[in-house]
Amino acid sequence: MVSELERPVLLFSGGKDSIVMLHLAAKAFWPAPLPFPVLHVDTGHNFPEVLAHRDATVERLRLRLIVARVQDYIDDGRLLDRSDGTRNPLQTQPLLDAISEGRFDAVFGGGRRDEEKARAKERVVSLRDEFGAWDPRNQRPELWNLYNPRHRPGEHVRVFPLSNWTELDVWRYIGAEQIDLPHLYYAHERDVFHRDGMWLAVGDVSRPRDHEQVERRVVRYRTVGDMSCTGAVESAAITIADVIEEVALTRITERGATRADDRVTEAAMEDRKKEGYF
Repeated sequence: MVSELERPVLLFSGGKDSIVMLHLAAKAFWPAPLPFPVLHVDTGHNFPEVLAHRDATVERLRLRLIVARVQDYIDDGRLLDRSDGTRNPLQTQPLLDAISEGRFDAVFGGGRRDEEKARAKERVVSLRDEFGAWDPRNQRPELWNLYNPRHRPGEHVRVFPLSNWTELDVWRYIGAEQIDLPHLYYAHERDVFHRDGMWLAVGDVSRPRDHEQVERRVVRYRTVGDMSCTGAVESAAITIADVIEEVALTRITERGATRADDRVTEAAMEDRKKEGYF
């Protein structure tokens, strides 16, 4: 599909799905270097371990990294911090501006259909209008492996090659390829506090309230986003095989279990995608 596009870019945060996406892309073009840049929309609330892994991967593969920083928008008044402290919903405008400034006509992402209800409505190729918005009624049929990335000037497509993968599929592939991940995906000791049914990490942007007790627990993360809204799960899984076994037994999606920003409404993700979110 890349051959049909003029200026693609790959979303890369250092999280497991984006790491798998980058691994697949690197294999597809090997031994040549990746022919397009990677883009990270940095909220400023990221886990330090994830940013460190992102930067190490970029250096190892000699990638061109573009970082769109939410903090820059807050500093100059284009965006305001939310009262709930999370910045995940604030990523939309920096993402759309980065796409426009880079004149990217396709954005590759690691979204999966088992992540969240709105993801299941999208196709592998998702058309976005001139404002970056998604209309779930404007879906093209995708027969077999035939994909249509055509779009008019001003529009672009979001491409989700992992659409038909599950969290378990991702972990099995990580195991098969022995892909390196940030250590917070595996069980480790961390200072956490309990809020809204989740264990949140203690950090500069994630502080317990007066009534919230800090505890030292053995946890791991199924997904990574803002520290202020991404919860850990208690776990003893210290290897890839342990995680695969644990994921195979769970019946709750990773976002449903650990992402507070997707609990705002039943259509929280869909509402953001209509505004131009991932």
